[in-house]
Amino acid sequence: MILVLAEKPSVARDLARVLGCARREGYFESATHRVAWALGHLVALKDPDEIDEKYKKWRREDLPILPEAMETKVLPRTRAQFSLVKKLMLDPGTERVVCATDAGREGELIFRLIYQKAGCKKPVSRLWVSSLTDAAIREGLEGMKPAEAYDGLYQSALCRAQADWLVGMNASRAFTLRFNALLSVGRVQTPTLAILVEREREIRDFVPLAYYTLTADFGDYQGQYFDPGAKEAQFAHRIPDEARAKEIAKDVKGREAEVQKAETQPKKENPPPLFDLTSLQREANRRLGFTASRTLKAAQSLYENRKALTYPRTDSRHLPRDMISRVNQALAALPEPYATLSAGIPRREGRLPFSPRVFDDAKVTDHHAIIPTPSRVDPAQFTPDERALYDLAVRRFIAAFYPAHEYDQTTVVTVCRGHAFKSSGRTVTAAGWKQVISDAAKDREGEAPLPPLKAGDRRTVAAARVKQETTKPPAPHTDASLLSRMERPDLPQEDGELQDLMKKNGLGTPATRAATIERLIEVGYASRRGKAIQATEKGERLISVVPPEIASPVMTGKWEQALEEIARGAREPGRFMEGIRRLAAFLVTAADGAGQGVEFPREARGRGGAVRAAPPKTLEGLSCPLCGKPVTENEKAFGCSAWKEGCRFTLWKDALKRAGGPRLTEPIVRLLLTAREARGSSGTVRLSGEEMSFTPVPAAEPALRVPVRYEKKAKPAAGRAAPAAAPAKGRRARPKDAPKR
Repeated sequence: MILVLAEKPSVARDLARVLGCARREGYFESATHRVAWALGHLVALKDPDEIDEKYKKWRREDLPILPEAMETKVLPRTRAQFSLVKKLMLDPGTERVVCATDAGREGELIFRLIYQKAGCKKPVSRLWVSSLTDAAIREGLEGMKPAEAYDGLYQSALCRAQADWLVGMNASRAFTLRFNALLSVGRVQTPTLAILVEREREIRDFVPLAYYTLTADFGDYQGQYFDPGAKEAQFAHRIPDEARAKEIAKDVKGREAEVQKAETQPKKENPPPLFDLTSLQREANRRLGFTASRTLKAAQSLYENRKALTYPRTDSRHLPRDMISRVNQALAALPEPYATLSAGIPRREGRLPFSPRVFDDAKVTDHHAIIPTPSRVDPAQFTPDERALYDLAVRRFIAAFYPAHEYDQTTVVTVCRGHAFKSSGRTVTAAGWKQVISDAAKDREGEAPLPPLKAGDRRTVAAARVKQETTKPPAPHTDASLLSRMERPDLPQEDGELQDLMKKNGLGTPATRAATIERLIEVGYASRRGKAIQATEKGERLISVVPPEIASPVMTGKWEQALEEIARGAREPGRFMEGIRRLAAFLVTAADGAGQGVEFPREARGRGGAVRAAPPKTLEGLSCPLCGKPVTENEKAFGCSAWKEGCRFTLWKDALKRAGGPRLTEPIVRLLLTAREARGSSGTVRLSGEEMSFTPVPAAEPALRVPVRYEKKAKPAAGRAAPAAAPAKGRRARPKDAPKR
């Protein structure tokens, strides 16, 4: 009897169907095989207090926690399933075990910990598949290798788990004790937070500058003024002085202009590469507004439940050369309207075009790129998320075999009285792969065709328009941009060795990046506003107190490189873990002297370090403008201390964010409540009656008005004027996505 252990019940059902097994109580069985499942993690590393009861209480004198052996435990919520799996493994009739958990580092660790905890000594084979179609499973079962072939992958996974435990447990406890606030610190989480904090500071410190552009109308085309001698070409169209812009406009209006240069060059744009998980998450965020975790959930369902896509947790964007026949099968099985698009692929003698941009063995890792399976599916049966994601993946797959998108790029320089104007246009000559992937929003940004022009042609300037513009701060990160930075963190350009390192090893893995982003939001270090992900005040303060060894992506990149070398057998796991222990001890020491003068909202820790909500901080000397009671501050807002009695005065800290305004801080609120106005580099915040407004520089009118209360219940304090009338019916009194108090 052979026992096959899958990671999830849905995968176990697929394996059981192929192996001809019938359902039993908690597993499947045939005359030759049994198929069971792990329900994810059945076994995990013990928590500190499970190693020694003294660690139940968080004390500095007990740090660092560096156990000689990292013990494991059976998770209580799945203990019954573990008992069943153990019984099946140790059954005398079981001669061999097949590891059929997810084909990757994490799946390998899940199986090995269960196998070891059960005390099993029987031989193990490894099933490694990239899709869950019946054909792929049969092929995988025929090509299984002994588990020893994956020992390096297991050692890499174990080192990763133990390293995360040592760093996370020690650093989190040390910084929590130092600041009396629950602070979660981790090797991937903290550098990712540093990226968000860096962007938040860039936005806050940004000083907008006004400039002017000048557009000349030549009748049948237009041109934008530019300075041919500008040091930076991308800014050549900016005129810093309004008077100068108007002077040029006056000088050229109604005058004759001459075409000095008219060049047309043929251009081509190759199809985009196939998706790996990170690029799929970025594209789904950009086009569909999906978060990274929402994309992963839909992709995983398309893989496990629908059998429509191959394994999604991959970091490869290529296919192996021997997959050409399977690619043909997948193309032939596509439903409409994709079958029509697939028929448009140009073939030679019926053969699919071969391109190293698609097929490259050297660039395929544990799994190939995400593509449709050869299974015939009906997208009408999918959920809306599954259908939308399937459409993205299938169109990218088909487009990869289409020819390049070709167009003629035309550049015209027209001169009038010594002033140069540039015009650009493009004419599509071959749609190519853009027949498959349409991006209307992006295409609208492209240049319209220009009329036939040649050097020496003359036109009269019919009009010249001056427009005032303002430099814009960097945009807040979205899932798409943050995933890009996690995949390729920015490093000093002069450090070539580190640049090469981080190209191979970013922050986390494709499979864990979505969870990292959600974890930052869960612990209060970041928040979402629409698509934007922004660091919170708590997150900024954490980055200001942790050492660069844990906040820099360099350390994490070096870890990933080491883990990759362990997986290949090129590095000793013991040597790696020695370095991790030293780092954990260093972080504990670093916490002792960290953040002089930095305070976090005080939090009371309960059992196991749990945190109760901190009481609001009272701002001395500030009174509520509605009822006269003291003003308080919590993590999300400033408000009246008498809110339980009915006063609803509230200033949300992030209320002005969507208009490019500042996050409200105590100094700003003090100015608002005393002088009714606060001026800064980005603009002016005003408080008038029951409304707060923000006017950016250099605009004259407010870009945003936000009511500061949403109910009128409190009576005015004795001797104070009654507050202004309540907001009109139907008026939204706080930002749509503001958090509840």
